[in-house]
Amino acid sequence: MKEETIFRLPSLYRDDFRVKAYTFGDGSNDVAVVGAMRGNEYQQLYTASKLIQRLKELELKNRIIKGHSITVIPCVNPSSMNIHKRFWPIDNTDINRMFPGYDRGETTQRIAAALFDRVKDSRYGIQFASFYMPGSFVPHVRMMKTGYEDLILAKQFGLPYVILHTPRPFDTATLNYNWQIWGTKAFSIYTTSTAEIDHDSSKQAIEAILNFLSKEGIIRYTGREGYISRVVETGDLITLRALKSGFLEPLKKGGEYAEKGEVLARILDTYTSEVLSEITSPVDGVIEFSSNEPITYENTTIFKLIRDED
Repeated sequence: MKEETIFRLPSLYRDDFRVKAYTFGDGSNDVAVVGAMRGNEYQQLYTASKLIQRLKELELKNRIIKGHSITVIPCVNPSSMNIHKRFWPIDNTDINRMFPGYDRGETTQRIAAALFDRVKDSRYGIQFASFYMPGSFVPHVRMMKTGYEDLILAKQFGLPYVILHTPRPFDTATLNYNWQIWGTKAFSIYTTSTAEIDHDSSKQAIEAILNFLSKEGIIRYTGREGYISRVVETGDLITLRALKSGFLEPLKKGGEYAEKGEVLARILDTYTSEVLSEITSPVDGVIEFSSNEPITYENTTIFKLIRDED
């Protein structure tokens, strides 16, 4: 295992800001894996650290095939993580809206530039990603619909779903989008949680990556085969929104099955706990996303559903 610092920012009063990378194997840089980019992505950091542990074990057993290498960058934003702040502490900017970066720009632009310079030539790029809204997910692989996406490769992870996302204007400044535009086969891995550690979901993500690396001839590894992934476009997801504001009392979470007419959540009056509204499922299907905010507001997304195939 080789450890390197790919970006360093001197500090007057605290330890320097550093972004570290860990590389396994030798030869071409086949795979780059990026962990936490935001300050509340504890699950993403934990999963990246566990992947480093597994790769270290495989390297010691000579299971990384000669001529191949894998780089893991577990945390891109340790300063925000240290103070429990999701975005950059000084100006509240999001590093994952700064790609491909600018090495003479604002701090987050320079961090993005250093990271992208290190990973842009990788054959495969994998990011442990999180959603802009807090909640729980069904584990899945997500790809941007850029014209360069590769759904066959995405299915190689063996996760239950491959979500194909049509990018919006602000998505063009994300790591995943720029990876694809620059010729890298890019995948975002979503586990169940973000701010809380889910051990089972983390293990599932690591197993999926190791299976992928094995199928692509980068490591020697025999694991569980996983799922036959179903491809779903984000435009086909069914969005359920809050009709009232109040306490959110979810009865289901991401990954669970919902039957048509089933009550998925209740919204309660914040003073009297009176039930103001019930959110029911309009179809049979799997919950792709479930909000876990304690309080919700009118017209806020609470659930996203994957309808059962006919």
